[in-house]
Amino acid sequence: MAINQLTLYNEALLYCGQRFLASLTENQESRRLLDQVWATNGVRACLEMGQWFFAMRTVMIDYDPSVEPSFGYRRAFAKPNDWVLTSAVCQDEFFTAPLTRYSDEAGYWYSELDTIYVKYVSSSVNYGLNFGLWPESFFQFVAAYFASKIVGSLSKSEEKIKEVMVMLKMKKQLAKSRAAMADSTKFPAPGTWTRARASGRARRDNGNTGSLIG
Repeated sequence: MAINQLTLYNEALLYCGQRFLASLTENQESRRLLDQVWATNGVRACLEMGQWFFAMRTVMIDYDPSVEPSFGYRRAFAKPNDWVLTSAVCQDEFFTAPLTRYSDEAGYWYSELDTIYVKYVSSSVNYGLNFGLWPESFFQFVAAYFASKIVGSLSKSEEKIKEVMVMLKMKKQLAKSRAAMADSTKFPAPGTWTRARASGRARRDNGNTGSLIG
């Protein structure tokens, strides 16, 4: 099944126990309610709830010379317009050296570097809002989220409302679990203590052929 706005709406209505829409222009209260959820960034809200691999984008960002902090970190980096959730901020393009000295405030990252590398969940139509990239588990989660926003207006059944809320929790957990399994394996960067021990061993051995080691 191809995922689009109409199929998303109808999946949400299925959870609510309501009839499907024939089109996005059908004159129904259910469609107007779903339009409201869509217009108030319903999909973006779901993107903000996890580190979704299909929505992940990596960028190199140079500091903004028009912003001059009055104190603290000297460089300001504007967040991209499609930024939703930060996954990693690093000093290198291969994301092997995490940037630990920075702050995140009001649409900017602040650091001492001139350039930073950021991996983030994107709401771009080429990433998070690209229906063609959505795995089935995420589609089901978003549909359940939309259903949770409208079921109270469409149904007077407390049992149905509770059922949808339980379904939302289950679909969210499943989607996040599947996303974690699908993402590439990550190896944490060695800590400063580990690096210090390694460099210390190198300095002590230093290729000394007179050593009794090796």
